[in-house]
Amino acid sequence: MTAVAVTALIDFAQPQGAAGERLRYAFGAPLRLLQADTLAEVKPLLEQVQAEALAGRWCLGHVAYEAAPAFDAALRVHPATGPLAWFAVFDAALPWPEDELLPSGAAAAVQQPVKIRWDSGPERAAFTRDIEAIQAAIAAGDCYQINHTAQLEGQLLQGSPLALYAALRRAQPGGYSAFLDTGTRQLLSVSPELFFDWDGSKLLVRPMKGTAVRGATPEQDQAHADALLSSAKERAENVMIVDLIRNDLSRIALPHSVKVPRLFHREALPTIWQMTSDVTADSRPGTTLADVFGALFPCGSITGAPKVQAMRLIHELEPVPRGAYCGAIGVLRPGGHATFNVAIRTVTAQGQRLSCGIGSGITSGATAEGEWQEWRHKLAFLDRASEPFELLETLALADGQLRHRSEHLARLQRAADHFGYPLDQAALLAQLQALVAAHPQGLWRVRLLLDAQGRAQVQAFAMEASPAQVTLALAPQPFEAAQGEFVRYKTTRRAHYDAAAPTQPGVFDAILWNSRGELTECTRGNLALQIDGQWLTPALSCGLLDGVGRETALREGRLQEAVLRVEDLQRATGLAFLNSLRGWIPARLA
Repeated sequence: MTAVAVTALIDFAQPQGAAGERLRYAFGAPLRLLQADTLAEVKPLLEQVQAEALAGRWCLGHVAYEAAPAFDAALRVHPATGPLAWFAVFDAALPWPEDELLPSGAAAAVQQPVKIRWDSGPERAAFTRDIEAIQAAIAAGDCYQINHTAQLEGQLLQGSPLALYAALRRAQPGGYSAFLDTGTRQLLSVSPELFFDWDGSKLLVRPMKGTAVRGATPEQDQAHADALLSSAKERAENVMIVDLIRNDLSRIALPHSVKVPRLFHREALPTIWQMTSDVTADSRPGTTLADVFGALFPCGSITGAPKVQAMRLIHELEPVPRGAYCGAIGVLRPGGHATFNVAIRTVTAQGQRLSCGIGSGITSGATAEGEWQEWRHKLAFLDRASEPFELLETLALADGQLRHRSEHLARLQRAADHFGYPLDQAALLAQLQALVAAHPQGLWRVRLLLDAQGRAQVQAFAMEASPAQVTLALAPQPFEAAQGEFVRYKTTRRAHYDAAAPTQPGVFDAILWNSRGELTECTRGNLALQIDGQWLTPALSCGLLDGVGRETALREGRLQEAVLRVEDLQRATGLAFLNSLRGWIPARLA
């Protein structure tokens, strides 16, 4: 099969198509490139893009946030540092690329591990001041909601932009994903938010407003999803933008055709729940792509309401242009059907330099602490993609028997499902059986790894018997990673644990605790306290790994779950460290 140079990729959900239907294609060398560098050029470019599509061609591109004044001079933005709009025109789409379709060396580039160093982002004190300024503007009646954002800067230390795009798609699957190579920079978008889908008549806009973190257990996850739907703040945030978009759509809609067929719909992303609503309309005859952008752009979900006042305050608070972030990236297929995302969860690459925006909608009920935590949860997709990791299980092999094999494989399957790693259980069992056959006697530590491509590796290492008792020390500060997915699932991404490991001589492990003062776990196993004659272990909702040894002790009735606090250590009459590898080890507090 002939290799082709892939310069653009599109992997969009089809919101007005059948369930699960996707528009997924690659594109080679473009017929021509269209670019607008001034406001006066934006509308003519969109008219030309639509003409190309009506003539039977594919058009992929983006419109930057700073193009907004091209549609309404009252919208305030910073001077742009890149094109206001850019589109590539193609005569045909190619199948979604498999490795053999990529040019020489590109297949290896896609598979190459990616490593990124990101800056620390906005300063916490400055963030709080911005939230206070927004709240003051809301209290003064200047606006109802402001979408506040900041730019993170980073450096691509290893891998290519195409490999980073592949990693981002694994981290944030589904949605409206696109890769655009403009020659001087690459846009890597894995946005979950639809801006609009327009077939020339029917218009659908699906704003995404309202966020909740995913839970540590199925029960907690459902509770968080239910709380999102019932939250007055989150519902208000959503309905304000729905009203704004209804008003925007009315400018190009047939009379009485603007509808809201679906309000407050939950969508599950890997690390957060998001709330969306659908706003539909029938466009007036003669409506053009430039008219659609003129009515809707930028999407109200990334400005706030009212739009003019919101963008004025954004201009005052945010010191740099947003660029492609918070603009729109999309495709026009032959015939003119247009689908654009809201370019959130979008990375811009220029050489080794990377930038990525993060933001949230601020309403009167928002707090600086709550929004700060929301930003952290939204950035989890970057954390996933910024460094390769493997799923990890550690088992004890004693005299030819793998301890708790089925429980470890079940937990590995849960992690594989969460991260989207393919797992062939039959092939993995065959590897484990071969390993057991090669180590029929003695005590061994078995390390099982599964990478993002589904490749499994198992190794055995000689292990000494567990000590009769160990010493544990309370970590000196809260464990900031307690609510993250790299705590809830066992992987080779362990820097957060290594940083919390004890350094005192004779201390076996550290007792971790979260920012609420709740005990969680140790860096290498779970924790048990005996209080009032009963053995208790921290609840999963506190932020910890569901260890197989812990799971076994709970199932056997030896342990009960409870929310335990740091001060409970002083009244505990017993202390233990436990995991599947070492079993139950009595402990004392340093």
